[in-house]
Amino acid sequence: MYASREDIGYDFGEDSKVGSKPSKPNPNIDGGWAWMIVLSSFFVHILIMGSQMALGILNMEWLEEFNQSRGLTAWVSSLSMGITLIVGPFIGLFISMCGCRTTAIIGGVLNALGWILSAYASNVHYLFLTFGLTAGIGSGMVYLPAVVMVGQYFQKRRALAQGLSTTGTGFGTFLMTALLKYLCTEFGWRNAMFIQGAISLNLCVCGALMRPLSPKDLREKYVVRSDSEENRAKALSHSTETIKSNGVLGEEPEKKEEAANEEVLGSVQHAEIGGKSGSGRSMYGLRLFKTVSQLTVTVRKGFALWYSSYFGAASLFTNRVFVAFIIWALFAYSSFVIPFIHLPEIVKQYNLSRQDNVFPLTSIIAIVHIFGKVILGIISDLPCISTWNVFLMANFTLVTCILTLPLMQTYVGLAVVCALIGFSSGYFSLMPVVTEDLVGTKHLANAYGIIICANGISALFGPPFAGWIYDITQKYDFSFYIAGLLYMVGIIFLLIQPCIQKKHPREKSTEEAQV
Repeated sequence: MYASREDIGYDFGEDSKVGSKPSKPNPNIDGGWAWMIVLSSFFVHILIMGSQMALGILNMEWLEEFNQSRGLTAWVSSLSMGITLIVGPFIGLFISMCGCRTTAIIGGVLNALGWILSAYASNVHYLFLTFGLTAGIGSGMVYLPAVVMVGQYFQKRRALAQGLSTTGTGFGTFLMTALLKYLCTEFGWRNAMFIQGAISLNLCVCGALMRPLSPKDLREKYVVRSDSEENRAKALSHSTETIKSNGVLGEEPEKKEEAANEEVLGSVQHAEIGGKSGSGRSMYGLRLFKTVSQLTVTVRKGFALWYSSYFGAASLFTNRVFVAFIIWALFAYSSFVIPFIHLPEIVKQYNLSRQDNVFPLTSIIAIVHIFGKVILGIISDLPCISTWNVFLMANFTLVTCILTLPLMQTYVGLAVVCALIGFSSGYFSLMPVVTEDLVGTKHLANAYGIIICANGISALFGPPFAGWIYDITQKYDFSFYIAGLLYMVGIIFLLIQPCIQKKHPREKSTEEAQV
């Protein structure tokens, strides 16, 4: 049994007791408005992740415009991708205090502003600030809420729902590659970025669709694990129990702080009732004081939960498999990002531009990526299949493709490898599911924020590293080999930790005795 899945942004009360049954199921869970959340997340992935995966087009324009080295120019794309993910833990704090909807709308405005300001860039360093930093932070403020909201609205078909929503990355890469190529050809790259900024304002609409579950719905939201979920959790159950045995992220301090907050609000309300006979100015002052007090309580609750998740006595980092998951994320994402940034340049070196113009290799990755996410999501939801095993197999396939890609120098060979990269990278739709199985839904926003932060670090240094290696060797081969080997190290960490947990079963009883 899972504990009740509480919305980190809207309810900070106690978890309901496990085993009880809701009197009336919420029709919006696994249905109704839940599919609007999937649609919203789908368009977020199109506008954010799709645009970022199509930055190879703009990267070539920047190389010609500013005449800088490939390593320095690649920092623009990698900053945007990296910061989008690196700010994840801090966006978790925003979600805790403001909620997913408000966070996403603010992020949409900031992202559009970054694109528009970048149209006036006079050098690469200007793009670091406008496109890398401003647009990157805005993207992060929309991306994390889009993932978290899908997890909150789905119980039985989480993998499928996440798979459908994240297919927007594939659609977006295909659409945005064609759109940016057309806009750069017809209007120039500056006007293309200005138009893209206007399009990005649609992220505010996506954020507005992220309607929060009401506190009543959250209290009545319970999850009864099906047999498929039990099978999926076998590889992760020991580490999950370790977190739970520690009293998930310090419930006692939360109870004490909640009591103190209720006492503050109660005193304010009592003062408001006692002052009804007073003047209108006094009533206005009391209402203002009450509003400020409520805002202060909300901020304190949000910060307390955010802080305890990362630095509390029973923080997320006490989960060994979750720590191994973070180490894997530090190496994995760059192997997926590097081809998108540098494939257009590789195609040009191999004199394959004519074939690539007919059907770009990045578009092949994007299209097959769509099917990979949906198919892997469906497979993971089968009763006899473990999500963890599907996740590992997809990772092994992807790292093999990364190591093989430099050996292919024909369009057909590159197309086949790119198709395999697209399909195996569909495991990204399983990352929220695996994370949720490790830490529970209540801490999904903070935990997934840490994971995408690690991915962001990987994306931040991957493309510039590949460009730097090219500047030295005049080849991209070593970039893919080194990235693939580092990726393999991350996968080994994922394999080692569950084995260590099984070899030391006494650790759980020791931790329970300490509690």
